[in-house]
Formats: sequence, structure tokens, C-alpha cells
Amino acid sequence: MDRLGGIDQHVPHTARIWNYWLGGKDNFAADRAVGDQVQRFLPDIVTSARADRKFLHRAVRHLVSDAGIRQFLDVGTGLPTADNTHEVAQRIAPETRIVYADNDPLVLTHARALLTSTPAGATDYIDADARDTSAILAAAAKTLDFEKPVAVMLLGVLNFIGDDEEAVGIVRRLMAAVPSGSYLAIAHPTTEVRPEESAAAAKQWNETATPPITLRSKAQLLDYFDGLSVLDPGVVTCTKWRPEPGDPTAGTDVYQFCGLARKP
Repeated sequence: MDRLGGIDQHVPHTARIWNYWLGGKDNFAADRAVGDQVQRFLPDIVTSARADRKFLHRAVRHLVSDAGIRQFLDVGTGLPTADNTHEVAQRIAPETRIVYADNDPLVLTHARALLTSTPAGATDYIDADARDTSAILAAAAKTLDFEKPVAVMLLGVLNFIGDDEEAVGIVRRLMAAVPSGSYLAIAHPTTEVRPEESAAAAKQWNETATPPITLRSKAQLLDYFDGLSVLDPGVVTCTKWRPEPGDPTAGTDVYQFCGLARKP
């Protein structure tokens, strides 16, 4: 069995498939094969993946420039690509502090790319499962000050928590740990856009890749923001969350929904 640093190259994994769709190079043939299979069901999946990434950029810029946020907890960060959370944030405010958390061994291998902080700020990486919120929060407290607002980023991670109550519980525990004025950003694949094709693609994914994926409705995604003040335009397909002027994808619907909300 071919392994690289203890990683089985023949077992497709979400972080590497996502990296493939984003045009990255940190993926194997098995990941590319599943990525291509899913794209046969959902021809716009690459557009969807990239729209998710653009949402991250726009949300982080808003949080730093307009909301004054200087701390981020990015859970389920995935493989480093261009313009990671700390790069977007620290270009605007070099003193920003960012903690990443993920449990993929390949992400851990490349975590050094997530630790290139400006001298004025800080970055850290936690090797932990999203379900282990206690471990994440305890480790993050070494870098972040939980007496001050924190932006919690959960982009493309809750869909890998199959149990609805467990997924909601993760959000509740993380948001309970941060003070008033903090924010929650979520991106999640939805059943609202081309439901039959999306279900077929999810079935293909779950038969060939790890971890299994769960699609959710807009109403379910709104549950994550319960008790928070959701910013305009609400929970929408990623292309329609405050698109840049002239963005050619702004009028399209992609399979990834997103939202940003403030803790009162």
C-alpha cells in the first residue's frame, strides 16, 4: 500500500478533493477520480467550491474592515491555498490573530503554510476533530483572548457531521465560548439547488470518499444561527453573498449556501 507520511494515497479524502477543485496540487489520483465523478453529477461543482472560497475572502474582509474583528477561529480549514484566512485578515490588519483547526493528516503536514503570520499578529494550528470543541477551545485560548470578540469560521465542515443535533451542538458550544460582538460564518452544501442531482452526487461521494457528507436545507442552516443576528443578505447561495461588482457568477446559484451572523 502506497503511503506518504502515513497517508494512504488510495483513499480519497475531502480536503484533497476540495483542493483539486480549487486548482491546487496537494491531491492524489484517487482524489481527482472522485472529484471528476462528482462533477459528472454536478457540472458546476468547481464553480461552487470556488464560490465558497470567495465567500471566505469577502466575509473576512468585512469582519476585519467593517466589524473591527482581530481574532479568528477557523475550524475545518482544509488544505492551505492562496489567500487563507490569516493572509486576507492580516493584509488589512497585521495584528490579527488566527487559530486554525483540522484533523486531516495532510493538512497537518502542510500546516506550516498556515503559520506565516505577520510579526504584529499570530497564527496557530490545532490538530483536532471539530467534534472535540473542548480541546479546540482550550488550545485556541493560548493564542486568542476569549474576553474579546472572535469570528468563528465553519466553512465546509458541518456537512461532515452527519447527526443534526451533534452539528448544532458544535456550533452552540463554540459560540457559547465567545463574547458578545463575536461572529459566526458558515458555508454548507445544500439540498436547495438541483436537489436530485445534489443527492446523486452526495451518494457517489459517500460510496467512494471519506468522510461521508450530509446535505442540509436552508431551514436547517438557519438553525445554526439561532439567537444570532444574521447579516444581510441572510443565508444564500455563496455567489449571492455580497458579490463583487462585475462578478460573472453573481447571478447563478451554486450548491454551497452561506451566512454570517453576529452574537448580540
